[in-house]
Amino acid sequence: MPVPPRTLLRWQFDLTWALFEYHLDRLQPADFRWEPTPHCWTVRPDPDGGWTPDWADAEPDPVPVPTIGWLTWHIGWWWTVAIDRSHGRPAPPREEIRWPGPGEPTIAWLRDLRSRWLALLDGLTDADLDATAPFPWQDDPAHTVAHTVGWVNAELMKNVAEIGQLRLLRAAGGATMPG
Repeated sequence: MPVPPRTLLRWQFDLTWALFEYHLDRLQPADFRWEPTPHCWTVRPDPDGGWTPDWADAEPDPVPVPTIGWLTWHIGWWWTVAIDRSHGRPAPPREEIRWPGPGEPTIAWLRDLRSRWLALLDGLTDADLDATAPFPWQDDPAHTVAHTVGWVNAELMKNVAEIGQLRLLRAAGGATMPG
């Protein structure tokens, strides 16, 4: 019996989130700003007491290694935009997506985004998945809401793997290069 697309996409999201919870439950505040190499992107304290993520409008070469802090900000940024656009709201500017800080504030933020995304997903019908996606393809009729849901799953899976790898490297004593 074929699995409906909405069911399959939700299963894929739930599987990815379960893998993320494994790491979220083990993250320590110091993990978020650990820099595995001198050439990395991170989040930096700003004069207002908040955090500013490193950013370049054109991707640098070589691409900097992101910290867990930067990756969690990045998840919060693209996920906030995806949720807002899926609800028909304009996307907030990237600079307005604020990283809450290391540890529990960011973990709570990500879990809240998950709850908001699940509410959106649970409100979709299989017919809704065939509608033109407002994001990230800017209303390109070749891409549907199902494509957006699949993109969120893929982007989250990639970021979860990166966070997990960084957490494991730090726990193992940092990155070392063979002689």
